[in-house]
Amino acid sequence: MQGGERYNSISDHLKKEFGRKTVKLSIDAGFTCPNRDGTLSYGGCAFCSEGGSGELAAHTGETADMHESISMQIDRLSEKWPDAVYLAYFQAFTNTYAPVEVLRSRYYAALDDPRISGIVIATRPDCIPDDVLDLLSEINRDHYMWVELGLQTIHRATSEAMNIGYDVSAYDRAFERLSSRGIRVVTHLILGLPGETKEMMLGSLRHVCAHPPFGIKLHLMNIVRNSALYSMMPDYVPFETMDEYISLVTDCLEIIPPEVTIHRLTGDVPRRYLVSPEWSYQKRTILNGINRRLKDLDIRQGDKYM
Repeated sequence: MQGGERYNSISDHLKKEFGRKTVKLSIDAGFTCPNRDGTLSYGGCAFCSEGGSGELAAHTGETADMHESISMQIDRLSEKWPDAVYLAYFQAFTNTYAPVEVLRSRYYAALDDPRISGIVIATRPDCIPDDVLDLLSEINRDHYMWVELGLQTIHRATSEAMNIGYDVSAYDRAFERLSSRGIRVVTHLILGLPGETKEMMLGSLRHVCAHPPFGIKLHLMNIVRNSALYSMMPDYVPFETMDEYISLVTDCLEIIPPEVTIHRLTGDVPRRYLVSPEWSYQKRTILNGINRRLKDLDIRQGDKYM
């Protein structure tokens, strides 16, 4: 493991790639989603917030806004990391869901900034048509890049209940098409979706690990006030205790191939939006608990990968 850790963290990987601390600048580039504009549905996935899971992202639109957003974020972060490398992270909503000429303009508005060393693009697996795939391939040839695919679960009943609008076959196709172009893929899974047992969650992870991506994000299911899920199930609590969640994450790490980079082990939600789990804002405590359990049980990423 890099850095002496018990899992292959993306922070260590990026430090090796760029030689120093690397920071993602979260960007809301003004896109929407087929699950919101009526193409598939309205209101988005049931667990998604009004901000498209981009409450921490800086809103931009035109090129000038992009440069201003990047400058503001770098100014704020440079006191803590004066010598950091920066990646532009297109985070909010579906960041390949627009005409290709619009995508090109906004991606390159970030990449043309000399302070930006790469790009990260979060999207749905059903929103990568051929012309967009060609654009991503073009960028990938000349820039450091990865694409994040929100799989969330392989289980059809969960996908339908959460109004996700696609199933695991869409993810499989998108993963194969991106991988065939040499594009790094980071896969999102949500732990704690309503109705899912531990074995169902591990089943989703095993499916992803059968064809390992560049990276994996394990996201704690947070119930937020402005989501459809909160309206549907206001009393739902994904995990009763922090220890229960910590135990699940360590079980997950054991079956992830050691070469896969780990991008997330919990979740970030502004506390003013959070309903449950009430302890999930304690990110540092959760991560410390995971690291402690890994050490106490002498567990390393990939110990049970087969």
